[in-house]
Amino acid sequence: MMKRARQKVMVDNAVPQTSQENKKQKTCLYGSAFSESDPHASIDWGSLPHHVILRIFQFLPLVDRARASSVCRRWNEVFHIPDLWRRFEFELSQPATSYLKSTHPDLIQQIIKRHADHLQYVSFKVDSSTESAEAACNILSQLVNCSIKTLGLISTAKPSFMNVSKAHFASALTVVFVNSKSLSSIKIDDTPLDDPSLKVLVANNSDTLKLLKMSSCPHVSPAGVLCVADQCHGLKELALNYYILSDELLLALSSEKHVDLEHLRIDVVSENPGQVEFHTIKKQSWDAFVKHSPKVNIVMYFFLYEEEFDAFFREETPVTHLYFGRAVSKAMLGRIGLNCPRLIELVVCANGLQPLDDELIQIAQRCKNLTAMGLGECEVTCRGFIEFVKMCGGRLTQLSIMEEVLIPDNDYSLDRLHLEVSKHLGRMWFPDMMPTW
Repeated sequence: MMKRARQKVMVDNAVPQTSQENKKQKTCLYGSAFSESDPHASIDWGSLPHHVILRIFQFLPLVDRARASSVCRRWNEVFHIPDLWRRFEFELSQPATSYLKSTHPDLIQQIIKRHADHLQYVSFKVDSSTESAEAACNILSQLVNCSIKTLGLISTAKPSFMNVSKAHFASALTVVFVNSKSLSSIKIDDTPLDDPSLKVLVANNSDTLKLLKMSSCPHVSPAGVLCVADQCHGLKELALNYYILSDELLLALSSEKHVDLEHLRIDVVSENPGQVEFHTIKKQSWDAFVKHSPKVNIVMYFFLYEEEFDAFFREETPVTHLYFGRAVSKAMLGRIGLNCPRLIELVVCANGLQPLDDELIQIAQRCKNLTAMGLGECEVTCRGFIEFVKMCGGRLTQLSIMEEVLIPDNDYSLDRLHLEVSKHLGRMWFPDMMPTW
C-alpha cells in the first residue's frame, strides 16, 4: 500500500509539471509578445512573420518606417518588399518656407535605386518654391525603369511648377510617359504641360489612359486636347479649363469609337474683370455629347465677375454640377433655371443684396434632378426658401444654407423656419453657422 501511495504521489506531481512544459512550449510557438500569462516576458520582435511586419509597416509614416527598418536584418528585408513601394508620395519642400515634412534626399535616392521598377501609384506634393518643383522634375527624370499607372503633381500653393522652365518640365514628363506604357490616371493641374508632351503621352499610353486632369495649364491648346480625345478611346474622366473646351472636342468625345465619358470638369476662370471674352459652345455639340454619354456628369466651376457671364446658359446646357466661387447675378441664376434641366447640385458662394426667391423657385420647378444646394453670401426670404424646399421635397439630400442668408418675414421666423423645413425634408434640419462646402 505504501508503494502504491508513493506511485500515486509521483503521478499527481507529474501533472502540473507537464502542464507547465506545455505552457512553455506554446509560448515558444506563438512568441512571448502575445503571452497573456506572462506580461513581463521579453518580446522577440525580430521573429515576427514577414506578413505581420509588412502589415505594421503599411500603417507607419515613411519616416517611422525607415527608422523601423534599422531594428534588425529581418525588418530591413521587409522594408524593401516591393508591395510597400507600389504606392508612394514624394514630399518636397524648403524648411524655411513650408510646413511639409520633406522626404529625405538619401531615402529618395535609395527608392530610385532599388524600387523605381516597383512604383505604380506615385504623387509629388510640393510647396510653393521653384526649388521643390525642380527637385520633383529631377526625380521624374530618373524613373527610367518605372511602370507607373497613376501620376499626380500636387502644388500646395502657387507658383511651384509654373516657375519651372517648360523644357525641364516637359523633359521630365517625357521620361515617365515613354517608359511607363500603362498610365491610366494623370493629375497635373497648374503646370507648364504643353501640346508636344500630350502627343508623347498619347503615343505611348493611348490604350490605358482613363483620367486626365489638367486645369490651369496655359501651354495646352484645344488642338492638344483634341489629340487626346481622338486617340484615347478609353478616356472616362477629363478636367480642363473652359478656354480649351470646343465644339470639335465635344464631337470627338462623341464619336462611336470613344467610350462613354463619366466626368467632364470645366474650370471657368478670370483673373481680371472684363479682360477675357468667353466663347459659346453650340447646343448641337452638347446634344451630341450627352447622346453619346447620357450618364455623364458635367461639372463647372465659375470664378468670374458678374459682367463676364454673358456667354453662358443662353441655350439649354446639360451641366449637372454648378459652383459659383464669386458673385453671380440674379439674371444668371434665372437662366440656369430655364436652361439647365440636368442640374443635380448648385452652390452659390456670393450674390448680392437682392433676394433670390423667384430664381430658386424656378430652379426647383424646372431642375427635377436637383438634390444638393448650398447658399453663402446672398439673400432669400424665409417664405421663399420654404416654398423652394416644398417644391424639391425629400429629394434634397444636401441643403447647406448660411443662417445670414435667410431673411425673416411676417410669416416665418428663423425658429419656425427650421421646423417647417425639417417637415418637408423628412429629417431634422438647421441652417449652417459656417460654410460646409
